[in-house]
Amino acid sequence: MNNKELSHVLARAELLCQERGVRLTEQRKTVLQLLCVSDKPLSAYELLDRMRGVVKNPAPPTVYRALDFLLEQGLVHKLESLHAYIGCAHPDHPHASQFLICDNCGEVAEVEDASVAKSLKAAGEAIGFHTRRPVVEVLGTCAQCTAKRNN
Repeated sequence: MNNKELSHVLARAELLCQERGVRLTEQRKTVLQLLCVSDKPLSAYELLDRMRGVVKNPAPPTVYRALDFLLEQGLVHKLESLHAYIGCAHPDHPHASQFLICDNCGEVAEVEDASVAKSLKAAGEAIGFHTRRPVVEVLGTCAQCTAKRNN
């Protein structure tokens, strides 16, 4: 993500938080920024390591509280299979994203296919299951890694 895109994401996050009556503190903003500029999903401890260069004496509870807030506001996603976090590509509206995760290079693509979300919701309702947080993660190989392998 370039500086212009990052500035837009952070400004949008601040506006969304203002509209919702919550505060995007400097710590929370730093965590969001670190996730947005990373070329891969980051675990809480990787975030903590990166924060050491930006924030004085960061502590694990601080990072976890920031992540909880950002998750609650829909500004980041947790990738359950990787125990890691990424910035959200669509923070403007609540949604059930699907993630395509490359086993080889670690690239993650966020997609939002309403038909997938609707199908999963219907399947759950058919058996009386109430979804709390629908997360779909598909592991495979990205186009670049596939092309490298085929050459």
